[in-house]
Amino acid sequence: MEGLTTPEALRIVIGRQTDYHACMRKPPFNLLVLLGPTASGKTRVGVDLARALDGEIISADSRQVFRGMDIGTGKDIEEYGEIPCHLIDIAAAGSEFSVFAFQKAFIRAFEEISARRRLPILVGGTGLYLDAVLRNYRLLEVPPDPALRAELAEHDDEGLRQRLLELKPEQHNRTDLDDRNRLLRAIEIARAEQCAPEPVLALPELSARVFGLRWPRETLRRRITARLKERLQNGMIEEVAALNKAGVSWEELDYYGLEYRFVGRYLQGKLNRNDMTQKLNSAIHQFAKRQETWFRRMEKHGVAIDWVAGENHPAAAILALLDADR
Repeated sequence: MEGLTTPEALRIVIGRQTDYHACMRKPPFNLLVLLGPTASGKTRVGVDLARALDGEIISADSRQVFRGMDIGTGKDIEEYGEIPCHLIDIAAAGSEFSVFAFQKAFIRAFEEISARRRLPILVGGTGLYLDAVLRNYRLLEVPPDPALRAELAEHDDEGLRQRLLELKPEQHNRTDLDDRNRLLRAIEIARAEQCAPEPVLALPELSARVFGLRWPRETLRRRITARLKERLQNGMIEEVAALNKAGVSWEELDYYGLEYRFVGRYLQGKLNRNDMTQKLNSAIHQFAKRQETWFRRMEKHGVAIDWVAGENHPAAAILALLDADR
């Protein structure tokens, strides 16, 4: 498609893909996955793919599940247009939403979309959620254990870390080691997993085609900084203040991620506006690096990811690669 403009190239590839499932005796995949670091443009590309492939989007974002947390999590609902998107706004702000809960919600959304003979498209950047689906984590639904909590209350944080690592040496989520509440919950789950013979959930049989968006480091840094500036201008500080006023404590907001943590500190008078912005911007850059590290770990564990350039019309590139598979 050399020489064509982007819209022209996209229209041609979309035209070839419109009857993608109809013209295949057996579709080569039943789940399309689009992943990438924060600010990589996943939503826009996911919507383009959904329109081309008669798909519906399933969000793989650990914070977009919460209602009322819109600007800080980058929901960008207006970008979806007529495309259905699942697993957004399904939990109350201030509540807990586990990887098990995500798997359960994913299974329901996947089966409903597939029953409509549409293509499920999993879009997001939360590596733990993506990995839980693509590598079929065997998880349990574990209720709180008051007796165990009482026993663990006698231990300091370092003692709890050692207890968790003894139960489960390989930690998928390192943040479980840094927060006492997360440590307690992780120990409950790890102990239950050792005692239970079979997991409660069984993921459907998946054949996934996985694509990732990649940007040059400096370009991604500029995109992150520009997006943060836009969010601050568009009411992110007011959103955090409203959540706290509605009853979500500062400690709970700290748990919900960088934007809520740093803006919360600013609203409590612990940081001035300039320091909050600079520290938050730097922290998001570091977070993007950790996301990319997680994606590389997924590849080492056998998840095949086709990387496409974020700046070079990725939707058209992905559709062309799918067209070549036929």
